[in-house]
Amino acid sequence: MRTALIIGASGQDGRLLARLLLQRGYAVCGWTRTEPVDLMPCQCAIVNILQPASVEKGLEALRPDEIYYLAAFHHSTEDLLGGGTAKLLRRSFDVHVLGLLNVLRVLKPICPRARLFYAGSSHVFGTSTTEYQDEHTPLKPDSVYGISKAAGIRCCQLYRRNERVFVSTGILFNHESPLRKMSFVSQKIVQGALRSRRDPAFRLILGDLNAGVDWGYAPDYVDAMCRILQLPEASDFVVASGEVHTVAEFAQIAFDEVGLDWRKHVETDTHLLNRRCYPLRGSYKKLHAATGWLPTLSFPELVRKLVQEAYKIHASI
Repeated sequence: MRTALIIGASGQDGRLLARLLLQRGYAVCGWTRTEPVDLMPCQCAIVNILQPASVEKGLEALRPDEIYYLAAFHHSTEDLLGGGTAKLLRRSFDVHVLGLLNVLRVLKPICPRARLFYAGSSHVFGTSTTEYQDEHTPLKPDSVYGISKAAGIRCCQLYRRNERVFVSTGILFNHESPLRKMSFVSQKIVQGALRSRRDPAFRLILGDLNAGVDWGYAPDYVDAMCRILQLPEASDFVVASGEVHTVAEFAQIAFDEVGLDWRKHVETDTHLLNRRCYPLRGSYKKLHAATGWLPTLSFPELVRKLVQEAYKIHASI
């Protein structure tokens, strides 16, 4: 039985990945920063990845075959964070870089045969003007999240080259599931559609309705992570749907699913406008060529599934 360690197991991807690995016969352990959320699919331990001794002790005890570094610090533009940009940078680098380095530095002496996957982000491309972004597109991040994720990717590449450890990265574009936090626009729209169905007077406030996003189905993306670690050589891979759709399109399909006209229930607030001028669209050609991976849901199917799953959850409460 192979053993997998998921660092950042309580997030959307961590929970979906744990379910998938358990279905495939793995022994799965998760590390979380705080007390695990209810109904976690795998056993979890609270490990402070910023403490080198804790990381070393945890890896020595487990000695996993595969490690998935999914820990992330998400910050919405609508959230307030005391300390401003400096504090935001420190917290982002703590999670996306320093915690990663604490794992990378002991990987070879403790788990020399282990394979590590690092979850990057499309934010590393910044405002790229190319039609598609792939593994050769320059990293030009223009946000704190993107800057710290790009640094994490560069660290993985450095250890792969200098230390000869198996470290792969996935440059993940937006991917959604019912486990997404409510601060993400996808869940705001889904929950807004359901609430509008219950309360016709409710109005959903969104930013730029013309903002384009490359949206995918999160279970497909964790499947890609697994496939990447089974390859004979470590490398970097873009994981994306290859399509761009607007926030308005998302809202239209979501509200249609509950029998409503989205235009009667959605309003815009200029303070929430997305400043990105060019939508990012990922190319998964390299990933498909190496693993056969393909998205399993079209964009309309994805949105409808999110609404249907959210409705089931509400109906069961």
